[in-house]
Amino acid sequence: MYFFLVVSSTITIFGNLGIIISISHFKELHSPTNFLILSMAATDFLLGLIIMPYSMVRSVERCWLFGKLFCKVHYSFDLMLSVISIFHLCCIAIDRFYAICDPLRYAIKITISIIKKMIFICWSIPAVFAFGVVITNSHVSGIAGYEMLVECFNLCPITFNKLWSLVMFFFCFFAPGSVMVGIYVKIFIVSQRHAKIVKRTSENMQKDRKAAKTLGIVMGVFIACWLPVFITILVDPFLNFSTPEVLFDALNWLGYFNSTCNPLIYGFFYPWFRKALRYIVLGKIFETDSCLARLC
Repeated sequence: MYFFLVVSSTITIFGNLGIIISISHFKELHSPTNFLILSMAATDFLLGLIIMPYSMVRSVERCWLFGKLFCKVHYSFDLMLSVISIFHLCCIAIDRFYAICDPLRYAIKITISIIKKMIFICWSIPAVFAFGVVITNSHVSGIAGYEMLVECFNLCPITFNKLWSLVMFFFCFFAPGSVMVGIYVKIFIVSQRHAKIVKRTSENMQKDRKAAKTLGIVMGVFIACWLPVFITILVDPFLNFSTPEVLFDALNWLGYFNSTCNPLIYGFFYPWFRKALRYIVLGKIFETDSCLARLC
């Protein structure tokens, strides 16, 4: 288990670090879409660096070894970064919607200023939500035996009462997930319409189809990783918290793996990332004017 989780954490950390360095260093990659990807990669990088190692020890040892105060801190950052990652996926879907469905006005609608506002919303709302809920203990209000689990059994359980399980499911998963599904369906329809009706160059048609396909894969991985744990969070309080701890922990890690998969998806579908990664691995980014290299 340690080997498997260490490998996952390592891929999450270095894969997303590669995206961060690539977009930050190469000026050709400085676009509104890529700034969103950069911000999401930073979120996934932090999840791999400061959340997954401690969760790994908790999962394998079946015990929380880092104290009650750090349990709250870890819990807050865990919830915050997970929701931030989900919000970023939703914003990227919105960006792709305008790029494909309204390309003539894309440059006007999606500016750097708008992207900065999106990024601010993606970070600020989950931060206020996560720390507010965890610090005030609102998420466990009315749950009998929670303090005993923490104090007597040295656990740091992921638990939500009935109210906050509903809020978590609809606010953090169902709402952004529904937006992503709706946008993907619209993009798919528009891409098919462009391919059949509108006279466009074959290159632009291929870009549309590739963007739709990539977004569909990102959305599919997002749903596959997060749906099981959010359904469990939703129904567990209404089943008197009867979900086995091992199962809940495994599903939580499945959600973490979404942050592991994101850089792998970009690496497989975006040639610019593979070229940038070669520059990084071979040390070419330290050469003069390497930031001006052509990647696309």
